[in-house]
Amino acid sequence: MSEDEAQLTPPESLLRVIDNLSRFHREHEEYYSQAPLRQAGELQARSRTLKSLADRWSAVDVGEQASAIAFACAEDLNAPGLVAESGILFMEGEDEPAELRRLKREVGLFADDSEQGGAWLAQAMEQAWEIAGSLAVYPALADLLGERHRIIANDWQSAGMQALIARLLRRALDLLNRVDFSPAALRADLRGERNAPAYLYSASELIDRAADLMAESAMLVHENERRWRMFRARVRQLQSE
Repeated sequence: MSEDEAQLTPPESLLRVIDNLSRFHREHEEYYSQAPLRQAGELQARSRTLKSLADRWSAVDVGEQASAIAFACAEDLNAPGLVAESGILFMEGEDEPAELRRLKREVGLFADDSEQGGAWLAQAMEQAWEIAGSLAVYPALADLLGERHRIIANDWQSAGMQALIARLLRRALDLLNRVDFSPAALRADLRGERNAPAYLYSASELIDRAADLMAESAMLVHENERRWRMFRARVRQLQSE
């Protein structure tokens, strides 16, 4: 390689670093192009549960406690088929069903994970942006700088989506926490203003939007796969010269 050619090509040590990053970050993103799709499906299932309860409570005629026996099913409050699907069972003389408390905890965990993952990714992309800019001094990589910056842009956009997902899920929990899910309190509400169904519908809509954004985030990361492949192929070509 001539001296002029060497000035056009990144040094071997830098090529090794770039090759390492392109290999392992591509594999990392392969995971994150799939995992959010599974999470979106899980969130949608929880949203459907809330909608089923809201549908039931929007139309049901409620009365007094139907049975004096503790743990008897509150027939007017349970949505048909939902007990078997979700495990949520409203029982006479009890408070909020344990399964509903678990649903809210799980939504909160999704929010925590999204917030933490988004913050980490945004910080990583700040650093990646600066590093990618420094590669502009090497003409041998000039035609791939668009690909590399597009990868970063997609990941950065995904990071912003994750932050918004966390906000949506936490606001959904705020709305759910406005509802007293004990059978006695629910019956009192459903005999009067019927506010509980409205809160559940709104919470489910926010969860739905969070699930949509999770799917969109996965699509953005998936789009990077070909760009990583092209970038690494060029680096390996330069290493072999």
